[in-house]
Amino acid sequence: MTIKDFNIIVASDQHVDYAEQITTEMAESAKARGTGIAQRSPEYVANKMLEGKAVIAFHKDGTWAGFCYIETWSHGDFVANSGLIVNPLYRKAGLAKAIKQAVFKLSRTKYPNAKIFGLTTGLAVMKINSELGYEPVTYSELTQDEQFWQGCRSCINYDILTAKGRKNCLCTAMLWDPVEKQKEFEEKMKKLSKKATLLERIENALKSRTAKVLTLIGLSALIK
Repeated sequence: MTIKDFNIIVASDQHVDYAEQITTEMAESAKARGTGIAQRSPEYVANKMLEGKAVIAFHKDGTWAGFCYIETWSHGDFVANSGLIVNPLYRKAGLAKAIKQAVFKLSRTKYPNAKIFGLTTGLAVMKINSELGYEPVTYSELTQDEQFWQGCRSCINYDILTAKGRKNCLCTAMLWDPVEKQKEFEEKMKKLSKKATLLERIENALKSRTAKVLTLIGLSALIK
C-alpha cells in the first residue's frame, strides 16, 4: 500500500455523513495513546466540511481514510490545522504526512498572511510539522484568543494548562510564520546573489587571464 492508493480532496457537503465516524476515531485514537485532545462533535466537524475548511482522504476502494480541518483565531491572524486523524486500516502508508501537506496548502491559499500553528503531543505530527517548516515556540507566541483556549477544556490535561497559567502544558507548540519565512527566503536569495556575483567575478578574471595568455602566445609566435 502506497500514498498513490489514496485520494485527498477538500471536504464538502458530500462528506458530512463521515463526521461521526471521524470524531469517534479521534476520541478512540487519543484514548489508545493515553494523550489529551480537544474533543469535537460531529456537528462541528460537519460544519468545517460545509465551510470548505477541511481535507478528507479516501482509499481507492472508497473507504474513508483520513481527515484534518482548519480553525481560525484572532480574526484570521492565526490558523491551526487540527484534528489530524488516519483510519487505523491505513496507517504507516505516509497518509498523515500527505493530509498535513494538503491542509497546510489549503490554509496558505485561504489565509496567505496568517501564522499557522499547532499544539500536539504526537512525535509523528511534530516531525511532519518540522518538515513543513514549523518552528517550536512558547505558548505566548500563539493566539491569545480566549475561544481557542476554551477549546482545550475537553482535554484531559486542561487542569495542567490552567495550573501553569497557560504558559505551557504537555503539548508542544509549533508555529509557521509567513513573515519570518519571507525574511528567510530573502536572506537566502541575497546569499545566492552574492555567490553568483563572486562566481561571475572569478569567471571574468579567468577570461581576462586566458586572454592575456593567448596574447602572449600570439606575440611569441610573431617573434619567432
